[in-house]
Amino acid sequence: MAASTTEDYDVCLDDYKYIFNPSLLKGKVAFITGGGSGICFTIAEILMRHKCDTVILSRKLERVNKSSRRLEEATGQRCLPLQLDVRKPQDVLTAVDKALSHFGRIDIVVNGAAGNFLCPAESMSFNAFKTVIEIDTIGTFNISKAVYDKYMKHHGGVIINISATLAYRGQMLQAHAGPAKAAIDALTKHLAVEWGHQGIRVVSLSPGPIEKTEGIRRLGGELEEARVTSIPLQRFGTKKEIAEGVVYLASPAANFVTGTVLVIDGGSWLTGTNDFSLAKPLLELMSKM
Repeated sequence: MAASTTEDYDVCLDDYKYIFNPSLLKGKVAFITGGGSGICFTIAEILMRHKCDTVILSRKLERVNKSSRRLEEATGQRCLPLQLDVRKPQDVLTAVDKALSHFGRIDIVVNGAAGNFLCPAESMSFNAFKTVIEIDTIGTFNISKAVYDKYMKHHGGVIINISATLAYRGQMLQAHAGPAKAAIDALTKHLAVEWGHQGIRVVSLSPGPIEKTEGIRRLGGELEEARVTSIPLQRFGTKKEIAEGVVYLASPAANFVTGTVLVIDGGSWLTGTNDFSLAKPLLELMSKM
């Protein structure tokens, strides 16, 4: 299999056909963690194509700087790149201050920062488990609380937490990410209940297997084919489809939607393989990358 990197995929769409009104999010500002790459890069792009300005955040400043330039050139909207480790509350507060100083508002939060890798629980270190919980779950709370305190408490808004279906039935090699995402879904419900009266909607979005992502790249030939055939819709999803789910949740069309999870996975979690016979070749493949 030819070597490639996540960055190979972080390019804007050559052509985009609108499903929603192109001006649907005009005047809005989105704050997107993990926005420098992967699915969240495309989320930023599609929001911007609907006239939304964005703040994209990543631990790698060079990545978000490059991504910001690409996004602005493709969409004509403004994109502020910021370096951030979501595990550090003081840094989160500083980043929110910078975003508000630059744009004056934050209407949409997309909590997309995540850490994941394939690993049997018996081989996982204590620190590895802790790190995923800190990035995914604690990071989601840190961002949500900071934006709430500094803006949404008085102005309302929508918080969209990128989750996963891993914990719905227990997924092999994901004993760290599954609990982290399950906690995010629980947090979504609690915050939706507590903050709803202040005009804040809180929802989760759970993507399934999405093409041209690092996770799918790592499956490789035969394993990738086996995964496709187990999906009811018989294909992988696209980053564009996930991004358009975010557009819906952020739009007035979802004004009465809160405290719930939108699963966009082609029915994958209902039928997806959890075959232990695949674990060994998958881990061997990973060790060669």
